[in-house]
Amino acid sequence: MGAVPAPGRADVAPAPVTPPAAPVQRRTQPDGYRRAIEAHRAAAPPRQADSGIAEAVQRQSAAMRELILRAFPEPEDVPDDGPAPIEDARAQRRRQAAATEAAALNRARGKRAARLAGTQAVVSHPSRLRTTA
Repeated sequence: MGAVPAPGRADVAPAPVTPPAAPVQRRTQPDGYRRAIEAHRAAAPPRQADSGIAEAVQRQSAAMRELILRAFPEPEDVPDDGPAPIEDARAQRRRQAAATEAAALNRARGKRAARLAGTQAVVSHPSRLRTTA
């Protein structure tokens, strides 16, 4: 059998559990550990870049840039003072939303006026409805 929640307690969230604040104590590293690290650093040869690898990376980067430019070409003649294509789309959506809102307000006002007058509302339907979101 499952436990039955207490009445009136279903909407109460449990208090978050926070661990007690304890100061962080750092131990000092043993001398042997420090000496071993220093010896390792002194003995490790410095990294040397292979010129063949560097050239291959440069060729690959140039090829990727060329592929990117082919896949996503830069638009020609974008006027600096004109709106970007995304701004045109946003403005169009704003105009459509404003027209839809105005039509909805007009219908609501007509229905309310008819209801207050006790008559049937005459509501004109828009000739074109959007079929996508």
